[in-house]
Amino acid sequence: MTHPPTGILGLNLGGPRTLDDVRPFLTRLFADREIIRLPGGAVGQQLLAGLIVRARLKSVQRNYASIGGGSPIYRYTAAQLDGTAQRLADRLGRGFRPYIAFRYSQPTSDDALRAMAADGIHEVVVLTLYPHYSTATTGSSVRELRRALHRTGLSRRFRFRVVDRWYDHPGYLDALTHRVREALDTWPRDRRRSVVLLFSAHSLPLSFVEEGDPYPAHVAATVSAVIQRLGPDAPACRQLAYQSQTGPVRWLDPRTERVLAELGRAGARDVLLVPVSFVSDHIETLYEVDQLFADAARHAGITTFRRTRSLNDEPGFLDALADIVAGALDAPASEEVAPCASA
Repeated sequence: MTHPPTGILGLNLGGPRTLDDVRPFLTRLFADREIIRLPGGAVGQQLLAGLIVRARLKSVQRNYASIGGGSPIYRYTAAQLDGTAQRLADRLGRGFRPYIAFRYSQPTSDDALRAMAADGIHEVVVLTLYPHYSTATTGSSVRELRRALHRTGLSRRFRFRVVDRWYDHPGYLDALTHRVREALDTWPRDRRRSVVLLFSAHSLPLSFVEEGDPYPAHVAATVSAVIQRLGPDAPACRQLAYQSQTGPVRWLDPRTERVLAELGRAGARDVLLVPVSFVSDHIETLYEVDQLFADAARHAGITTFRRTRSLNDEPGFLDALADIVAGALDAPASEEVAPCASA
């Protein structure tokens, strides 16, 4: 009898595939108190979310129009999971099947669970595609998956192993360092040491940090490991900043655009930005970095502003994801969706 394949369920934020998808995407995002806590409790959250979406809809649609009319995150997430499943099948000689559960767009956790049930899947490795754990990202996605199990009536259907962070996995760090090296190599050798290496991570509301969220420490550990891997090739000046702050709450600083302005005033002329918390291209890289931050750098007097290519479906990165999933297969499985690591 053929053993049914193991499901690989990738968790990610998601994004609108078309301009018409922007409104429901933003509505789900701002209504979620697990990612951003707006004033006024649950009722205030819903009211303010509606106001924010109405106020921002047209401008956000223009932003997506400028990168092709939608987010490429589905395409890259599918490629990452397909590549991971194929590598595991080749390595272990048995079947793996990829599924996607986006938090704020389709396919949702409900969609993924129903698809896995229809395909006869029983064993599932839940793989976050956020390298750095936060209760606002991976935590929110895992809690939504638990709720979806009950909504769909499938709470006893699967046995799960959960990978909820991999910010320090050697294969991931090697792939990220490779992206930094290839970008540094675009500068003349005699200028590389003077390039400012600016790591930019998605920001996090300070309320989560004050409650002990490990995200800032995880990001800092990744940055430190990449610099260590660069060795003598590492630029002398490197900084960590945070981007994508939105909504009327306090956010983790310093802001990337503010750091760029300060670097310009300090006389920096060459800056390489590393989007350290993102594993694929989407609005934060293609619009915020490539357009907004590039403009900010020019206005600051920075003559050469570049960013590292996103990991996307880079073979070394897919090898790392396969290693991460393979390592999880040795952990005990459970009907409960429980994190496999402590913060």
